[in-house]
Amino acid sequence: MSLADAARAVRENAYAPYSHFKVGAALKTPSGEVFVGCNVENVAYPEGTCAEAGAIAAMVAAGETEFAEVCVIADSPHPVPPCGGCRQKLMEFGKPGAKVTLATLDGAVFETTVADLLPGAFSNDHMDRA
Repeated sequence: MSLADAARAVRENAYAPYSHFKVGAALKTPSGEVFVGCNVENVAYPEGTCAEAGAIAAMVAAGETEFAEVCVIADSPHPVPPCGGCRQKLMEFGKPGAKVTLATLDGAVFETTVADLLPGAFSNDHMDRA
């Protein structure tokens, strides 16, 4: 199963009773393991958690700490970029050149890298004197 297919499948599990905007994400680690996540909303935080954060949480819970590639899919006219918080999480767990594919259910695709999503990102290098 491709990352796009995995993201599309998990998207159906999204819990989005407020926005009705379902998002799925699938990422692959350097070892080839695939982890998925979907957005989850709640009444106190109707924006919910993002699909990318869910996939990263699943990866970390399984003992992995790096991904090589991620795909995010939503039913939108254009590929949906990750929010700011997810961009930082992607930078934390992926190398700058890690492939990011943003897609729609209609087949529109935008490919980029983690570094291009978050230029000037905060990293461990900023704490060299700490």
